Amino acid sequence: MTVTQRRGRKIMMSPGEVSAFLTTQRTCRVATVSADGAPHVSALWFLWDGSALWLYSVVRSRRWADLRRDPRVAIVIDTGEEYDSLRGVELSGTVEFVGEIPRTGELCAELDSVETLFARKNFGLDAMPHDGRHAWARLRPEKIVSWDFRKLGEL
Repeated sequence: MTVTQRRGRKIMMSPGEVSAFLTTQRTCRVATVSADGAPHVSALWFLWDGSALWLYSVVRSRRWADLRRDPRVAIVIDTGEEYDSLRGVELSGTVEFVGEIPRTGELCAELDSVETLFARKNFGLDAMPHDGRHAWARLRPEKIVSWDFRKLGEL
């Protein structure tokens, strides 16, 4: 994972802080490019595995259609209500599709640990409940930008 950031170095998170933040958060906002070139943003649960962000999306969605046509994506995960408590991470790059589409649970070594962790984190289950409506996309970020306004008090 490469963390490069020019502006805001004083409030950027360290790689360890980024990983810890992404591991504990549940919801991201995924920005895609629609067929007409317009941006589209939607919320989605995700999993961070330490080097990649995994998206489990309904395949009959505008988001999925956008990604299949143009796999470039920007994703934001953030939290905080007051200005001095805002923190977040923006990841961007190109997604790859992993496993069958839609996912029905066929053996896929790349998804074994991902599905176990996702099921525990989001459903409180030890195994992924496959509904034949979702599929996996993996983002190995090309760029990561972070901010933690709580650090402003330290300056």
